[in-house]
Order: sequence, then structure tokens, then C-alpha cells
Amino acid sequence: MKKYITVRRFFVAAALLTGSLSFSSCENDNEGPSGEYAQDAVLVSNEGNFNSSNASVSYLNRSNGSVTNEIFKKANPEMVLGDVLQSMAVHGDRAFMVMNNSRKVVVANANTFKAEGEISGLEMPRYFVALNDSKGYVTEWVTFSGNGRVAVVDLKTLTVTKIIEVGINPERLLLAGGKLYVANREDNKLSVINTATDVLETTIPVTHGPNGLALDNNNNLWVTSSGLKVYDPVTWEISTETSAPGTLSKINTSSNTVVDTANFSSRSASPGNLTTSKDKTRLYFTYNGKTYQQDPQVRQLSRTPFIGRSFNALGVDPATNYLYAARSTGYTSDGWVIRFNPSGAAVDSFRVGIAPNGFVFR
Repeated sequence: MKKYITVRRFFVAAALLTGSLSFSSCENDNEGPSGEYAQDAVLVSNEGNFNSSNASVSYLNRSNGSVTNEIFKKANPEMVLGDVLQSMAVHGDRAFMVMNNSRKVVVANANTFKAEGEISGLEMPRYFVALNDSKGYVTEWVTFSGNGRVAVVDLKTLTVTKIIEVGINPERLLLAGGKLYVANREDNKLSVINTATDVLETTIPVTHGPNGLALDNNNNLWVTSSGLKVYDPVTWEISTETSAPGTLSKINTSSNTVVDTANFSSRSASPGNLTTSKDKTRLYFTYNGKTYQQDPQVRQLSRTPFIGRSFNALGVDPATNYLYAARSTGYTSDGWVIRFNPSGAAVDSFRVGIAPNGFVFR
């Protein structure tokens, strides 16, 4: 564990971007009051290129449309954020940036992005969630093929206090009803951890490859799963004969049982990027090159695309109900974020860092 004590205040101002569907950022170095990134903030995590240590965080001020890229670097010019920003979460006034290939979580003040410390000693960390001001959880792959684990973290000291073994390649986390639900991406189960005891309480069998978790307005847990994919040993293409389709499953969080599962039609395509609307009455996900909106009360999967293309990440801004969609242009050039109104019409777009993969709305 490392902690950093900082006294310098840093301000970055960005020029308002123009264009009906495209705007790019520019900044100046005028100093001003701290806390710039707390104002109407939408934060974008940019993965960067593997082994290049060029991960970054972008900031959109939703009230005036200004965009500032590389906000961690600007606030910490002598530091490198790390290699592969897998995900980012904010709890209170702290941002937690999970650096997969650097094997750590970097902690910064969410208002200024000045570094405050890091959670070290992690093995291939993926996602983070805070239970409260004192405790958080991080999923770790550990290896590519064996069981992974969840690290329990003391957020006061930024140290790992306990390790809980779960399934293969644990990824996304969701807190509900005193339980921590863990999606094991290369497994066919969710792990359920009691947050009072930090003990693995049970597992929930689902379709192979759970990759997304979301709660609806009735406290049902929804899970997208990729389905087991089998690759041709010669072409390395997915075999449509031996692979299984992905699914969208509904779980009763009171009984931790699957109460409904809908199968997608394609054996090669997989659903992903599951998220919900502000009021949790709509689910959004990507599938087979398109983006869909799903009413949780309807058992049949939606067949009409909400947006006629797919994206690398989705997020819904609770302040506006706009759908944010990240589009990567590869691992050597900057990506884009496109905003859509609740009707699915594109509003505008802005340039961010390399390989955008997630959003935090403040």
C-alpha cells in the first residue's frame, strides 16, 4: 500500500466544443480553484494499449460541454497512471482506477484527481466496488484458467484484509440486499458473498459466460451471458454448430434463484455491456452489432434495435437519462464517446483517450 500527500492545487479549463455530432477537446494551463472535476462530471475510463502505460481518464462537464483529457496526468505530471485501465469507480470523493496489467488500484481525489495512494499486491485486478467508506472489493483473475478471487480492502488503510476464492475469471460486481454478486466470466455461475461476514454464501448457476449485471426497479438481478463458444482449431472462428447462444437471465435476489432465461438467436454473437435507465425500467445491451433497449417486464427479447450499431461500453447518465456509448478506434489512436437522447437519437460526440471502456456519472 502506498499513500501520497499532496498540497498543490491544479485547475484545467477546456474550450467549449462545437459541431452537431463531433467536438474535440483543448485545454489551457490557467490555475484556478481546486475541485474542477466535481462540477457536473462525467468521467470516462480509457484503457490504453497493453504494455504501453498510456491509460487515461477524460472529463466532460455536462453543463457547458467542455472536455478535458488526461486529467490524472495533468494533476500528477510526475506520475504514470499505469498499464491497462480496466475499470473505474467513484465512492464519495475518491476515484478508484483498476490497473489490470500494473496489478494495482490507483486511488485519487475525485474532485481534483490528485493521487492519494494505491492498493497493491493484486493479481490481474478487474473491477472494484465500495460497500461503504471503510470497505471495498476487487475482483482478481489471478490466472487465465483457474479460479479467481475477490480481495476485501480496508479503504482507510488501502490494504487487502481478506481473500475470497470464487469462480474462473471473476469480473463485474454488484451489491444488493447485503450480498455481493460476482460474475465469473469463464464459468457458469455467479458467486454470492455475504458482505457482513465476507464469506462465500452460495453460487447461482447461469448460462456459461456471465458478463453483465444490473438491477431493475423491482430489485431483480439481470445477467447477460455469452454462452459457451467453441472455436475451430484451424480457422479460430466460432463454430456455429457446437457453440451455444447467449442469454439474458432474471434472478430473484430474495431467493437467489433464476426465475427466467431468454435465449438469443445467434450461436456466434454474444450480448454485453448491460446497463439500466435512471429509473431502472429499461435495460440496455449490445448484441450482434447493434444496441437494444429491453423492458424488464416483457419476457421476449426485443427484436428491434434501439441503435443500429454496437459499442465498446454503455452507460446511462442519471442526470439526463442520456445513453453514453464508447467507440474504440483501436489501441493506437484516441476513441470517441457518442451521446444519445432517451429516444435513441444521437445528440453529439467527443474525443477521449485510447480504447474508452466505461463511464462514471457524478
